[in-house]
Amino acid sequence: MASTLGFRDQLRTLTKCVCDGARLMVGQGDYGAYAEHIRRTHPDREPMTETEFFRNRENARFGVGNTSGFRCC
Repeated sequence: MASTLGFRDQLRTLTKCVCDGARLMVGQGDYGAYAEHIRRTHPDREPMTETEFFRNRENARFGVGNTSGFRCC
């Protein structure tokens, strides 16, 4: 039974890594990691809400507001 739980934990960890990697490839970061980073390293700043974070990442992905001319499509 212990080996089954270990395998399930390993599979869960692998799945999370694959999903996180896929999100990063399409420009979607991990909100939890972002919020923790802001709280730890910038305690004077309030982190963006999850919706604001998503929009920020989407805008960065597609070059919204970028004056250098980058556009995905």
